[in-house]
Amino acid sequence: MNTTGASGVFAREFDALGRAVEVGFAGGRVISVSFPPETPADAETDHDLLDRLGEYLRGERDEFAEVAVGLTVPTDRRDVLEALRTVPYGEEVSVSRLTRLAALDPDDPDDLELVTGALNENPIPVFLPDHRVQGGPYATPGEVREALRRIEGL
Repeated sequence: MNTTGASGVFAREFDALGRAVEVGFAGGRVISVSFPPETPADAETDHDLLDRLGEYLRGERDEFAEVAVGLTVPTDRRDVLEALRTVPYGEEVSVSRLTRLAALDPDDPDDLELVTGALNENPIPVFLPDHRVQGGPYATPGEVREALRRIEGL
């Protein structure tokens, strides 16, 4: 199914995670990702991005770099999350390194607080891969994060 430009909520259960992935779209942009225990009854299950996610969870390398996202967060947090998106598949960074990637000072407590806040409130886990950050915090639930790290060999 070609779902370019779709709006709505799409979800599917994935054995690799032992739960569903629910993706919210507005105007074809991903605006939210969550991990409910099962597919919500009101969610559509047929979406190209869910197909790709299933392939990724089966071990196919995918960085989802061209997936359009719609971030509705303050600009400074957006900068952090966009820097997070540059961390390649199968690689991890420390919070300090992510802080530098976001052009912030890892020795400045306010900058570190900004980075950890952005990670903790990441609205689009997987596509903004907080599971690639050592020592978190994370928006991705622990068991999901561990599965994603295993898949990527981290």
